[in-house]
Amino acid sequence: MADSLRAEIAKLGGAVKTLKKEGKAGSDECKDSILKLGELRAALQELLKEEGDSDSHLDVPDKDILNNLLTRRMFVVPSFAIYNGVAGLYDFGPPACALKANFLNRWRQHFVLEENMLEIESTNLTPYAVLKTSGHVDKFSDLMMKDTGDGTCYRADKLLEEVIDNLLKDEMLPEKTREEYRHIRAQADAYTCEEIGDLLKNRFKVKAPATGNELSDPFPFNLMFGTQIGPSGNLQGYLRPETAQGIFVNFPKLLTYNGGQMPFACAQIGTGFRNEIAPRGGLLRVREFCMAEIEHFVHPEKKEHPRFPAVADDVLPLFPKSNQIGDGKVQQLSVGEAVKAGTINNETLGYFIARVARFLESVGILKTHLRFRQHLDTEMAHYASDCWDAEIYTSYGWVECVGIADRACFDLEQHAKATNTLMTANENFKTPVKMDFGVASFNKKAMGMAFKKAAKQLYKDIDEALQNVEFARDLEAKLEADGKAAFKSCNGEFELTRAMLSIKISSKNVSTRKYTPSVVEPSFGVGRILYAIFEHSYYARGDKRQVMRFKPAIAPVKCAVCPLTNGDAKLNAVVDDIARALRRRNVSFKVDSTGASIGKRYSRMDEIGR
Repeated sequence: MADSLRAEIAKLGGAVKTLKKEGKAGSDECKDSILKLGELRAALQELLKEEGDSDSHLDVPDKDILNNLLTRRMFVVPSFAIYNGVAGLYDFGPPACALKANFLNRWRQHFVLEENMLEIESTNLTPYAVLKTSGHVDKFSDLMMKDTGDGTCYRADKLLEEVIDNLLKDEMLPEKTREEYRHIRAQADAYTCEEIGDLLKNRFKVKAPATGNELSDPFPFNLMFGTQIGPSGNLQGYLRPETAQGIFVNFPKLLTYNGGQMPFACAQIGTGFRNEIAPRGGLLRVREFCMAEIEHFVHPEKKEHPRFPAVADDVLPLFPKSNQIGDGKVQQLSVGEAVKAGTINNETLGYFIARVARFLESVGILKTHLRFRQHLDTEMAHYASDCWDAEIYTSYGWVECVGIADRACFDLEQHAKATNTLMTANENFKTPVKMDFGVASFNKKAMGMAFKKAAKQLYKDIDEALQNVEFARDLEAKLEADGKAAFKSCNGEFELTRAMLSIKISSKNVSTRKYTPSVVEPSFGVGRILYAIFEHSYYARGDKRQVMRFKPAIAPVKCAVCPLTNGDAKLNAVVDDIARALRRRNVSFKVDSTGASIGKRYSRMDEIGR
């Protein structure tokens, strides 16, 4: 339907051009054709909205007007402005500090208190060994390209996304080409250096945006800030890129504190640091930012959640990976249906996705401007089971603000292996139970030749996996039928052959067994969410006065006290009484006793979200 409309528009547009060339621009035929052309274009735009192929129906404020208000009323200002500032660093002024404090208090109430979570605070400085083990030293990087003339740096995936976004604005783009471009955009941050370089330099002929100069080939740039810990300079460290590792390394102590009970969750609010290549978009891409993260530890084979029925009927806007590389449409689907269909991997992951949606709406995110996008296979780490991002629509487009990931057992296993520390929990049975399990007989010569140094850990991974008897039977059946089978663990993917091992099923009575917990992690970018709240709370009244309509729970100022006259001792005493009463009740307020008109003072309060 859309393509037929595009064809009709192209045909009629050509006819109008011909009429103008022939000097008939003022003719009734040309006027009627132009009118018809406008109707067809409007019909195409409406069709694209209905098909979910356009976000133009989502209202957002003018970012320049909003940013002017945020700076003028000192919500957010560039850091060190009198020294010309530093890109990617911002200071929060009084209203934003209060808003952020209220936001984090609401976050604690919604998650930490309601879910009975533990909470810790770990250090910003992190030793090299920790981040080497977690993979950040080797893999925490973005692909960068440089202007060959002036050396300006650009993120390759962002350049590609911008090119595709501009191409997709063309309503006349054929549907087949549009679908191809959407597919390319969806994988922008998953391409190799060679692949994204070929797309940018050869296919789309991209030049440096600021100068038009040629761009260098893409290359990886590690995003962590390095430092030396201690005066000797012998201990290398980094400012942490995430708060999660502080929770993982404390897992044994947290489990003990929790009385050995599983599952349990631990939360942490803190600062993260990333040396962004080209920070821009205000609070959306910065080099120092507040994070709020949860690590929910759960049995890898028991990811049901006791409170899942309470959210199963919540209908959410889901953007599964199949749709991203297909029709590009968002589905309205209940969490229960999504888990049952396998769209969302498990109940615990689905539960947190629903809880995140409820939280975001409670702090002022518009439901119409929220969606949950599933990671493509090319985006996910090899160890992850499933990952979703809560994306919020702003004047900058769709922005990832919360990641909800099933990280499996990778983090705990990596730290256990690096430090020889037990990172396991116990599953206890009231009475001994007979358990079947697989026992592998390894051909260590064949395994050693094939996997070299990785073989030693692989034996352990296989032995642990074979404790699941169904997995053991399936693996043996594949080896018997095909002579080979793929084996995936938190340490990588391997192809096993019949010559390497055989598996037999055995049984024993056990009263307890150890397991490495899986981790489901909701991770919140606080600054990004706050910026989205700014946009979704902003509106201009008919008289053009600007208003920040924050939710009461997070509003920085709950009440304004504006005496009608100044210098009146009796009235001032009343103002003081009101102020004392508000303080006693912990109600934030602001007294404006300046000589401005009452209307002007009301307007000032509206601008800071009273």
